[in-house]
Amino acid sequence: MTDPISPELFLTDAKKAWLKHDRFGMFVHWGIYSLAARHEWVKNFEEIDDAGYQKYFDHFDPDLYEHKEWARRAREAGMKYVVLTAKHHDGFCLWDSKVTDYKATKTPHGKDVLAPFVEAFRAEGLKIGFYYSLLDWHHPDFPIDKYHPLRNRENAAELNVGRDMKRYAAYMRAQVTELLTNFGKIDIIWFDFSYPGRTHRDMPGKGRDDWQSLELLTLVRKLQPDIIVNNRLDLETDALPDVTTPEQYTPRTPPLINGQEVTWEVCSTFSGSWGYFRDEESWKSPEQLVQILIDCAALGGNLLMNVGPTARGTFDQRAIDALGAYGDWLKVHGRAIYGTTRANYEAPDGCRFTQSGNRLYLHIYNWPFKHLHLDGFAGKVAYAQLLHDASEVRWIGADADPHFIPPVGETTLTLLLPVKKPNVVVPVIELFLKDA
Repeated sequence: MTDPISPELFLTDAKKAWLKHDRFGMFVHWGIYSLAARHEWVKNFEEIDDAGYQKYFDHFDPDLYEHKEWARRAREAGMKYVVLTAKHHDGFCLWDSKVTDYKATKTPHGKDVLAPFVEAFRAEGLKIGFYYSLLDWHHPDFPIDKYHPLRNRENAAELNVGRDMKRYAAYMRAQVTELLTNFGKIDIIWFDFSYPGRTHRDMPGKGRDDWQSLELLTLVRKLQPDIIVNNRLDLETDALPDVTTPEQYTPRTPPLINGQEVTWEVCSTFSGSWGYFRDEESWKSPEQLVQILIDCAALGGNLLMNVGPTARGTFDQRAIDALGAYGDWLKVHGRAIYGTTRANYEAPDGCRFTQSGNRLYLHIYNWPFKHLHLDGFAGKVAYAQLLHDASEVRWIGADADPHFIPPVGETTLTLLLPVKKPNVVVPVIELFLKDA
């Protein structure tokens, strides 16, 4: 049984074409959990009550808030749009919401931090998105459930008495109205997340009926007709969502819904946490970071890569280095990512293809010794070059002397590579295909 949802509540491919073209965005998780500096879910993980969590609110004062620097670094990293956690699960709001005092303007900082963020990123040419948590562990009407910090209290059921999910849903709509009314054109709203059927101690999970998702989506579309809405409202419908959002993994094949290809975007992190985590050490290498982006583009998807700023409002050096890895690579390889599509060809082992018109981009993860064989490409390539420096890459066919290369089939084109891998994280060969 599906909800009677009008297809007009979802965007056409034409209206979200910019997202598929841009391929790469920045996610920003920032809030009072940044003071704890040990994961944005710290309130949940450590089962901290409101009184215990209050110290982070009372000391939130990002005196070095570098919103312009953040925006500059995002642009230089090659990111084309940004999504910021306007409100995360702990309920803290980065803007001067009129329906709560649990907000940045009531902390020692005393200022709205969302408005300058939007202004700075727009000035750098990035499109703007807001993340908005459907959960709220601070709101008095939000019922305790599997993910609530008070879930294991002996009196959890008693604490739930009087909590009114309908009042909370109205609160969410009021806040979403503020976000989509007071900050100009917003390009993305990223709701997070639904979990129907996940019961804990007889306390049910939450989904579309709890969020009043259809009413919420209708409101969003009324306020911002062209905004992209992600797929986490638990709307059971035959219509395809604006964007599907795999989290912390790259699909092996393009995601499908009811057998249809969808617009999709992986969200991922530099390390193992979304919010700033001082002592976390599982930071990805430059090779891993770039390869995640390539893997997404090669399957026709996007990457939303996260930064967790410090509580003083800065990017720590590890984040700066990671952004730099993207910027250095995209500065010379950008046309192998932006505006590309999934290729119509199968890449060799240890490689990926992206394609833009008659240009096929061969991303080489494992640099081979001298020869790279492209089966089925004989007679199809007009010219080839390494993309980072536009140096020619020559090739040979099946008639080459087998004393010097392994024998290949009649339809194979063998690229002649330099013995030494080029000094870039992932080398790319640009193949100019002959007209069909």
